[in-house]
Amino acid sequence: MGDTKFHFRTRLGPMARKSFTIYRDYNNECLSALQADACYTYGYVYFRQVKDRSARRGYFQKSLVILTRLPFVNLFSQIVSVIAPQYFDNGEDVLFTAINNIDLWPSPNPGRTLNLSLLGVHLQIHIPHKNDDFSCSPTSESSAKFPSPSSNFVINGSQPIISIPSLYEFNIFKCFLPIISHIQLLWELVLTCEPIIVMAPTPDICCEMVQSLVSMIWPLKYSSDFRPFFTIHDTEFKEYTQKSQSPPPVILGVTNPFFAKTLQHWPHIIRICEYSPPSPKRTPDAKIWKGKTIKTLECKPGLYTRYKPFLQKDQVVLKKLLKGLESRRPHEVQSTLMRRYFIELTSSFLIPLERYLASLMPLQKDISPFKSAPMIQPFNPDDFLKTLETSGPQLTTGIKGDWNSLYRKFFRTPNFSAWYESRFGEVSQKLKALHIESISKADLVKWIGDKAEIEIVDLILTMKDKLKTVDNENLPVDKDIVERVETQLNSIINCLPQDLHDILRK
Repeated sequence: MGDTKFHFRTRLGPMARKSFTIYRDYNNECLSALQADACYTYGYVYFRQVKDRSARRGYFQKSLVILTRLPFVNLFSQIVSVIAPQYFDNGEDVLFTAINNIDLWPSPNPGRTLNLSLLGVHLQIHIPHKNDDFSCSPTSESSAKFPSPSSNFVINGSQPIISIPSLYEFNIFKCFLPIISHIQLLWELVLTCEPIIVMAPTPDICCEMVQSLVSMIWPLKYSSDFRPFFTIHDTEFKEYTQKSQSPPPVILGVTNPFFAKTLQHWPHIIRICEYSPPSPKRTPDAKIWKGKTIKTLECKPGLYTRYKPFLQKDQVVLKKLLKGLESRRPHEVQSTLMRRYFIELTSSFLIPLERYLASLMPLQKDISPFKSAPMIQPFNPDDFLKTLETSGPQLTTGIKGDWNSLYRKFFRTPNFSAWYESRFGEVSQKLKALHIESISKADLVKWIGDKAEIEIVDLILTMKDKLKTVDNENLPVDKDIVERVETQLNSIINCLPQDLHDILRK
């Protein structure tokens, strides 16, 4: 009874994916975890259920849903909280006014703080840029740009302003408190895209847990499918619940008791109940079972898994969090400590990969303007694993365990595929930019002195293609470099017969 806010994520059909080009510039500038996804959309829901004797079933039930590609959970939860109550009370005119307000909003622009006017209030947000420093927390920089979210201020002497320091983060300490002893195990499960079911009593609790899980591996983007609120009406219901094959690498949040039986063959199940005040005296342990399935209908809240972690448990961070629990340290501080731990753990895991990837880059002296742009060498897992003994994450985290096997499992996941594809694209762009820079510095007019006309024309066409690539792929090339290449191009064209000038300058 009352009002409930939650969100869902659903797969789009092929036709809906064609409209994704409008997010290209945004995705190029934002953090990977906040990128819009061409294949999925989010729905942000405000649901009201109150007694109403005039209604046929005795209840007034209505939902307002906002659909968007952007994973700004906190922002759109606030937006739907502003619109829905007024819509329920005053009707559709509220929606038309809200739409007119939203039409005036600027496009999402990473690195800027935006004020968004909506139905008499201003929402203030900061969209992180991919070059921002988030070594401590994804919200560390943005939270310093304006006051805490609980603070309401007045803008222009009339409209209150609501600041939202984080676009998508929840209080992860509150979410993970019932299973706090096993946060490192959960980190491994999320990192390696293990199938996970979250069973919760209400959609809002369910969504918060799923969203907190996928954020555990920040700054790495969780690249497999996840559904903060999954129902029997979802298109993938049959695909994700059939027992004839292994569970897919997805995280599902469910509330319907029907799933307790249907999904009992899944290897990792998190059961949570209503949030309650923290108790420093007990923290639930993970449940280990030996059979093929678990009778989830009989389970108490906790983590149920047969997974054997590759890494030894980090007792230092656990003691720090439990000590904070005993001293009644504020949840916000506990959540920040936990977030910092996850970021440092994931960063330590990624640093050896980044270092190895850098070693695959060709030397700058080998980039020649008279040859094609060089390519990065292939990623060899065995060669990478040989580097771990002297530069592995055990040296920065102090956590012992079978890191090699954890990396091998990671290499078989969508998380690695997406990370490598993204980094490969960035490195390829950098190499193309360096190649264009080398062209701008070369004396091409002298070089074509002994070349045949057909070779010179081929060079001109190649240079024109490279200039188009700068715009089409948004290459990181300075304007003065582009101008030097254009000058070189005109000089080369002038060396050819007059009848070719107009053709080659088109």
